[in-house]
Amino acid sequence: MTTQRQWVVAGRPVGRALQATDFRLEEAPLAQPGPGEVLVETHYLSFDPAQKSWMENAASYMEPVEIGGVMPGSGGGRVIASNSPDFAVGDLVTGHLGWRERATVAASKLGKVPDGVSITAALSVLGTTGKTAYLGLVNVGKPRPGDTLVISGAAGATGSVVGQIGKLSGCRVIGIAGGPEKCAWLTDELGFDAAIDYKAEKVRSRLRELAPRGIDVFWDNVGGEILNDALGRLAVGARVVICGGISRYNFDARDPSQMPPGPRNYFNVVFTGATIQGFLMPHYEAQYPTAEARLLAWVQAGAIRYKEDMQAGFENAPQALMRLFEGGNFGKQLLRVGGA
Repeated sequence: MTTQRQWVVAGRPVGRALQATDFRLEEAPLAQPGPGEVLVETHYLSFDPAQKSWMENAASYMEPVEIGGVMPGSGGGRVIASNSPDFAVGDLVTGHLGWRERATVAASKLGKVPDGVSITAALSVLGTTGKTAYLGLVNVGKPRPGDTLVISGAAGATGSVVGQIGKLSGCRVIGIAGGPEKCAWLTDELGFDAAIDYKAEKVRSRLRELAPRGIDVFWDNVGGEILNDALGRLAVGARVVICGGISRYNFDARDPSQMPPGPRNYFNVVFTGATIQGFLMPHYEAQYPTAEARLLAWVQAGAIRYKEDMQAGFENAPQALMRLFEGGNFGKQLLRVGGA
């Protein structure tokens, strides 16, 4: 075993949708682990919309991604060689492996999968996805019993967990999603109080019906018109949590003429004394252990459910990422690498 396959970045999708030509599959030498490193056989890859901004070098919190460099991304697998006292051969781990069939990485960049937990759960509800939902809602949304919590992109991996944590916090939860199947999943299986199908219903009028006293917490994964509609329904003292903005990912942020117009209802923040705040999960790193413990307890108790959208085949990694921007995924987008 001297080589492995990897996907590298071949184009910068600035101001446009992702294309197959933005990625290139290569055969590369397999590096053996040096001091403090381990070699991981990748079983699963995890996908998030932010990966597109990483390719554009638009995310200031990430190391620059070079053309020809390994496509960045999280994954999980099994340790097959170790030069670190912290990991043994056979350990299941997750971390930023990149799109590689086998990855040699620093042990400090990996986390062990807890006993009794699957790799896929560690990559989704118990990983970055779940921690983003918990830390953002607790620290920025500040939910209180009786609050009305509205979530855009509610059937996505993060939004669905936000809604369930909201219910556990005593909130009335309304999800906005695309299509009857996703909306039915939110209400029938996850316990949301209501769901709005933005593809078939007018979000603004449905919010008036479902949140007559206004929105106390709005968790935004989408931006655009849905954000504008929500800002028009804010309650006094509302908290708006900006987590994502998938509606703007195919525009060039450096060219104002390409960007969609800002929310017209922004001045309602003045009338309601509301706050709008964005966040990044690493801002709350000190709270990771608490978030992980709470999420694990809820999942084991059946209080939080999650859904995985599993694709297969390492050669299909680019298509799996593109699904996020086409509304093709239902739940956390993952890909099973051959042999997993």
